[in-house]
Formats: sequence, structure tokens, C-alpha cells
Amino acid sequence: MDSPPDSTHVDSHPTSVRKRIIAVSVLMAFMLYLDRVCLGEIVKSDSFLNDFKGASREEIGEVLGAFFFAYALFQVPSGWASDRFGGRIMLTFYILAWSLLTGWSGMGATLGALLVARLAFGVAQAGAYATSSGVIRNWFHFRARAQASSFVSIGGRLGGTLAPFLTTFLVFQLSSWRYVLYLYCVIGLIVAVAYYVIVRNRPEEHAGVNDAELEWIGRSDQSAAETAAATTNLRDIGPMMLAIIQSRSLWLNSLAQFCLVFGWAFLITWLPTFLKEERGVEALLGSLMVTGVLAIAIPGQLIGGWLGNHAVVRLGHRWGRIVPLTVTCCLAGFAYLGCLSYQSVWWVVACCAMVSLMTDIGNPTVWAFMQDVGGRNTAAVFGWGNMWGNFGAAASSIVVPRLMTLGETSGSGETYVFLTCAGMYFLAAIAVLGTDATRQIRRPDSEAISSDS
Repeated sequence: MDSPPDSTHVDSHPTSVRKRIIAVSVLMAFMLYLDRVCLGEIVKSDSFLNDFKGASREEIGEVLGAFFFAYALFQVPSGWASDRFGGRIMLTFYILAWSLLTGWSGMGATLGALLVARLAFGVAQAGAYATSSGVIRNWFHFRARAQASSFVSIGGRLGGTLAPFLTTFLVFQLSSWRYVLYLYCVIGLIVAVAYYVIVRNRPEEHAGVNDAELEWIGRSDQSAAETAAATTNLRDIGPMMLAIIQSRSLWLNSLAQFCLVFGWAFLITWLPTFLKEERGVEALLGSLMVTGVLAIAIPGQLIGGWLGNHAVVRLGHRWGRIVPLTVTCCLAGFAYLGCLSYQSVWWVVACCAMVSLMTDIGNPTVWAFMQDVGGRNTAAVFGWGNMWGNFGAAASSIVVPRLMTLGETSGSGETYVFLTCAGMYFLAAIAVLGTDATRQIRRPDSEAISSDS
């Protein structure tokens, strides 16, 4: 990320404001996932269960799934708002909102109240990654986007990875799951202020960016004018949505995201409960296992960023976006099938870790694809794809406990779950084959834009 993708002679050394943009984006993503994933650990804690005695596994699954459902529905509106009003102000607002709702969730006295809080929480978080993706597109050349996106994804994975152990530890230390959510709320408010202070929508708007860094980024005056014109037009959501709906490539990518997130969501929603109830693993050890499953995947983001950039150079733009994701989805599917072959809980955890690793290696390519095809509507396009991914997560949160209940009489609940998750990854691999990152999403009334923009 230190060398420009295209060699260009400039009179001075490029400034590095883009690195500060990435750093605060990583911090944002850390809190995004910490606040999101922590509930999967909280719902199995004695502190929570004492407050909600008599709650069934299916009812808790509905609370967990509520976030993903609301998160999915508001992806496109949130992304559209960020494209029109600017990533800086909108993402600052989103961080403030979800942090306050994290604290509000800690005040829930009934499952119904917690359900409402999680629905609102999903709405608040819906625009985070879509908006961040749009900011990255403005600050990085297209050949560097996969790697830049990988760093932000790492922030999210770090938050999700530390959430199980950190949340369990804090619940024990603070003696209540509610105090943990209050603490996370305060930290999130601090991050919101930091994001507003550091980030600008475009490099040209930042006083610390010199001409050499602008040359590195490679943005053109025409692109800036086009973005400014789009920002002032609030009536273009209809034509934009028509362009999105007409894209076969984006539909296939959305199907792939639905399927692979369905499989991955098991790791952050029901794996903690699975280890405790189905394999008899003690709570603290179980949280360490889940942390390990997610932690092993963190290098996958860096590997995936490098692989995504390298694949484009070696295989061309289209196949460079297809091959890494297809291969990683297939390997994740085989890893879930491996869970059926072992009785040892440690081997099951190892197979889940492989699923996590392969998902994270493929993730930067998913981001880069949506940035490639999104053009000036990158945040909205990203929101569209992410919407379908989170429909998959919502479905997973609700379907998995029902599959387990369905299999209780025959003793094959685990088999149903792992076969379903494996099949989802294989279907994702097939869908990706039909995508084309070189065909940018265009407004019907817009002129063709170079895919290098």
C-alpha cells in the first residue's frame, strides 16, 4: 500500500493521510463487530439466563436473527444516503446511533424489548461497511482496493474474534451482562468522535493531502465533478435501483453472499451455544474456542487482500475476482463436511476454524468486486450485496436451532446443520462463476465510465 499502483513521477513524496483513514476505519470496524457479536456470548451466560428465565432456544434465536433482518433491509437506503450526503457525516452518525443502542440494549427488561433494541441496532449498523467501502473507493486506486479493504475487514474480525472471550470475561468481572453493554457504548461514542475528526469524503477535501498523494490515488477531476453532481440530486434513487436490479452479475454475487454468510453466521451466533449444550464444553473454555475459530482467520484478510490484487494482475480483472472466492467457498464447504467425520470437539473446532479462515481469505475479493462495479453508487451497491448476505445471516440464526430441534429425536441435528452450511458454501462457489467485475453498474442516463476510475 506504500507504492502507487501505477508508476508516476512526482515532485514530492506522497503524504500518508490515506493510512490514517484506514486506521480509524479499522477502529470503527472493530467496534462494529464487537457490539454485534457480543450478544452471541451474552445469551448463554448465567447472568442473562437468570434475567430471562423460561426463554426458549427458538425465542433467543429470533432475537439474534432480528439484528440481521433489520441490518439487511436498511443496507441500500443507508448506502444511498452515504453516497448522497457523504461518508464522513453519515458514518459518524451510524457509529453514534449503534453505540447508544448498545447501551439501550443493556436496559432491556423483556425479550420483546431486547428484540426491538436489536432491530433498531441493525438499522443503525446497516450503513457502516457500505459507507466505509465508498470512502475507501475514493481514497484508493482500484488495484489497491482489495488490500485496503482487507485492513478494514481485519478490524471487524478482530472485534468479532475478541468479543466471545472479552465479553465472557467482562460478564464475570462485572457480574452482569448489562454493564458490559454500557461499557461498549461509551467506547463507541469515543470512536465516533475520532472518525469525524480524521475522515473526509474525498482526498481533495483534506488539507493534509499533497499533490503526490492525489497522484498516487489517481482520482480525476471529472470523477469529482460527477460525484458532486450526483450528491445534489436526491431523485436518482429510482434509476439507480433500476440499474442494480438489471445487473445479472450483481444478482449472482448477492446469491453468493446470502449463501456464504448463512454458513459463516453459525460461527458467531450458535457455535457458542452448540459447544455448551451439544458437546458439554464449559463456558469460559467454549468462549476461548470460539475466539480461536475467529482469530485464526485474521491473517486470512491480509492473505485475501494480497491474493485479490495478485489475481487481478495474473488472471485479468474478471477472473481475478472470481477464482479466489470460488476456491475459498469450496474449501469452506469441505471443512463443514469434515465436522461430520469427527466426534472430538477439538476436531470440530478445527474444521470450523478452516471455514472461518477460508471465508476471510475470500472476503476482500467480495469488497473489491462491489467497489469495481459500484462506480459513484459504490455505497448503495455494496449495501445491496451486503443486504442479501445478512438475509443469509438472519436465516441462519433462525434455521439452525430449528434444525437442531428437528434432529433431536433421530440424533442427527448436527448432521442437518453441517450439511446445510456446507451446501450453502458450494452454492456460493457456483454463483460466483457467473459474475463479471468489469461491467460497472451504471445509471440508465449516465455515460460509460472507465472501470479503472
